[in-house]
Amino acid sequence: MVKEGPLSGLLVADFSRVLAGPYLAMTLGDLGADVIKVERPDTGDDTRAWGPPWTDAGAASYYVGLNRNKRSVTIDLNDPEDRELAVRLANRADIVVENFRPGTLARFGLDYESVRERNPGSIYVSITAFGSAPQAAGLAGYDLLVQAMSGLMSITGPPDGPPYKVGVALIDHIAALQATVGTLAALHHRNVTGEGQHVEVSLMGAALAGLLNQASGYLATGEDPPRLGNRHPSIAPYQTFEAADGWFVVACGNDNQFRALAGVCDLDHLAGDERFSTNTARVANVDALDEILTDTFRRQPVAHWVHELNRAGVPAGPINTVGQAFRLAADLGLGPVVEAAGERTVASPIALSSTPPTYRRPAPGLGEHDAEIRAWLANDA
Repeated sequence: MVKEGPLSGLLVADFSRVLAGPYLAMTLGDLGADVIKVERPDTGDDTRAWGPPWTDAGAASYYVGLNRNKRSVTIDLNDPEDRELAVRLANRADIVVENFRPGTLARFGLDYESVRERNPGSIYVSITAFGSAPQAAGLAGYDLLVQAMSGLMSITGPPDGPPYKVGVALIDHIAALQATVGTLAALHHRNVTGEGQHVEVSLMGAALAGLLNQASGYLATGEDPPRLGNRHPSIAPYQTFEAADGWFVVACGNDNQFRALAGVCDLDHLAGDERFSTNTARVANVDALDEILTDTFRRQPVAHWVHELNRAGVPAGPINTVGQAFRLAADLGLGPVVEAAGERTVASPIALSSTPPTYRRPAPGLGEHDAEIRAWLANDA
């Protein structure tokens, strides 16, 4: 028997599309909430067309990876009868999720103020591009744009090359996680007071928060951090190195680890060299250190160095492909792939001892649940 999730009994009206909003709603669904995904007739969520790659069933894998544990209903907000159904859904929902441009849903009576008036206990979650202030409300945002405009791309890539984006829609993901935290906090507040509230997370705000030490470094010095390739601005050696047969990573976080690394490499004298004896000194002399270590690492294959360094207590690892990463996670007992009603999907990383995530439904077809949801919404009870 499958245990009920911690959010079982909650209804989520998911008016969002693409990535951040759908990922938030899917996370709530994994935790037991009943999620109804509202989609445009004919086209549905934009990501339904974002392929290749496609699944064996012909669905875009991009869409499938963001929409399990949901039911799909198609509603045309420009149609008065359909719009009434959308309003009824928002009136019954515990959580409303949307990522339209600020002000768009007011035309349909589905903005926060309208929903709060009819459903004061609801948690209304808005994910915006750059916030809802007048000067920002009209700006559209995609992850790539925000990676560029937030400064993330200015610190990603080789020092002497062009800026790069991260290989996934990282800002959308960070925003989704921040919005999930805000949603759960608002639910707790409602449990205590009975009051709903508006949760808003912008991609830009999430990106700036996600800059972490790079942001705090800028605030401390007023200087823009440079691109460093695979090096770290504050730790050394903390980067990629080339071995005899490929590349690997060393993450040497303190002086004890560096002494151990020097021992593994038969370079014990480096630990007493004033250029390298402390982390601050190593960062200042990272070019010289890089040259010495690279010359050593090129003499043996990746597997040799990863094994020897880890045995000495120095964090090191190969640069895996995605497939290799999944196989490693399986070997480590993480169970990275699960079945959602016959559909292979990436497991939730959240582990709860009493009420773990469940995988009850695969990503729905467009309007797959139209009949049952429309009948339920048409019923005044």
